[in-house]
Amino acid sequence: MGALGAVLLAAGASERFGSDNKLLTDIDGRPMVRVVADALLGASCVDEVLVVMGHDAPAVEGALDNLRVRFVFNADWRDGMGGSIALGVAKLAANLDGALIVPGDMPFLKPSVIESLGARFQERDGGSIVFPATPAGEQRNPVIWPRRFFGLLESLTGPQGGKRLLIELAGSCDAVLIADETVLLDVDAADDLPAASKARPST
Repeated sequence: MGALGAVLLAAGASERFGSDNKLLTDIDGRPMVRVVADALLGASCVDEVLVVMGHDAPAVEGALDNLRVRFVFNADWRDGMGGSIALGVAKLAANLDGALIVPGDMPFLKPSVIESLGARFQERDGGSIVFPATPAGEQRNPVIWPRRFFGLLESLTGPQGGKRLLIELAGSCDAVLIADETVLLDVDAADDLPAASKARPST
C-alpha cells in the first residue's frame, strides 16, 4: 500500500502573473514547471508523473522535454483548476493507491518534502489525506489523496480546487509539519518571485 501518482497542474493561463506564462519563468536555468517536475521525479515515493496541460501546451510540453512524464490535455482549461484535477486523477494508472496533486508554480519544492508526505501516507496505510502544514498550522500544497476519494476529485469542476473537500473531510486528514515554509511557496504574481527567491535559503 502506498504507490503514488503525481498530477502536475500546468494548464492555467496565470493571468495574475502578467503576459508571460509563469510556468516557463527561469528558475536557476530551468523553467519553473520543469523544476517542479524534477522534484517529483526525484522523490522515491512517486511512481508516475502526469502533467495536465491547457494554455500554451506546446511550450509547456517542450519545457519538460526528455523527462519521464505523461501528458494529458484539458480542452476546458479555461473553466478552472477543478477540471484539470478531475482529468488528471481519472487518467492516473489504475494500480496507484494515491494521487499527489501538485500546482506547477512551486519553484522551491524539494523531493525531501514529497518523501516526508509519502512516508506519512504509507504509515497511515494509504487511508489518510496527507498535506504539509506550516508551524502556524496552515495547510499547504501538495496534497496526497487516497484512492477512496478519487471519485470526489473526479467530480470537481470550475475554479474549485480541493480546499472545500479538505474542510469536509477534516477527520480523514493528516498534516505533516514542514518547518521551512519557503519550500512550500507558490508564485501567483510576478512580484511574488523576487520575494520568494529572497526568502529561499542559500543552501
